[in-house]
Amino acid sequence: MFSIKEKAAVITGAAQGIGRQFSLSFAAEGAKVICADYNDEKASEVVKEIRAAGGDAEVFKVDVTKPEQCEAMNAFCVEKYGRTDIIINCAAIFSTIEVKPFWELSKKEWDDLMDVNLTGVFNTCKAVIPTMMKQKWGRIINISSSTFFEGRGNFVHYVASKAGTIGLTRSISSNVGAYGITCNCISPGSTVTEIPRGSLTPAFMEATREKRHIKRDMVAEDLVGVAIFFASEASSLITGQTMIVDGGIVFLP
Repeated sequence: MFSIKEKAAVITGAAQGIGRQFSLSFAAEGAKVICADYNDEKASEVVKEIRAAGGDAEVFKVDVTKPEQCEAMNAFCVEKYGRTDIIINCAAIFSTIEVKPFWELSKKEWDDLMDVNLTGVFNTCKAVIPTMMKQKWGRIINISSSTFFEGRGNFVHYVASKAGTIGLTRSISSNVGAYGITCNCISPGSTVTEIPRGSLTPAFMEATREKRHIKRDMVAEDLVGVAIFFASEASSLITGQTMIVDGGIVFLP
C-alpha cells in the first residue's frame, strides 16, 4: 500500500533543497521522476545522480508562473511515462528573501513571490488534473510552511503565500475527489538543506532546536516519509489535509 514503484512523479523545484531530496528519494523507491525546475542545469545534475544510482529520471525546464510551460511539463511526463500519477509542488522563492517588516515590502516583491509560490501551484495543479481525471487516479502534494501557523513576521509575503497554498489545497481537493485524486499539503518547519540562507543563524537554529520536542536540526530527509505516504495508495481516503512536520513546535487543535 505504501509503494510508489513505477509511478510517474513530477517534482517542481527539483534542482535543490527539499525538491532535490524528494527527487532522489522517490526515484530510490522506484518512481519515475520528472525533475522540473527553472534551473535545468542544476536539475540535470540531480537526474545524473538518480541515474547513477539506477533510477529513472528526466529533466524539464519550467517556469511555473507560465501556464503553457506547466501544460508542456505535464505533456512531457505523459510522453515519457504514459501517465502523470504524482505532482509535488516544491518550487518557491524563499532563500533569497530579504527579511524586513511588511511595511517595507514593495509591491514588486509581493507580486514576484506570489507569482511563484501561489500562482505557480495553481498553474501546475491545473496542468496535471485533466490527465489525472482521465486516469481516475492522482496524487497532488503541495508544500506549505509552519511559518503560517506560527504567524512569523518579517517575510509576510512568504507566510501569506503558504497560507494560500493550504487554502488552495483544501479547495482543489473538493473538486477532484470524485476522480480518485487526492490533494494534500505538507508544512515543514525550518529545514536545513544545502541552500545557503542568511536567516539560519546559529542563534536561530539553537532556539529552534530548543522549541522542538525532538531536539535536533530538521533536514529534508525528514519530509520524505510523509510525501511517500501521501503519494501512495495508503492515503487514498485522506485529502484536503495538512501535515505539519517540525519536530513538535506547532500543533493543530
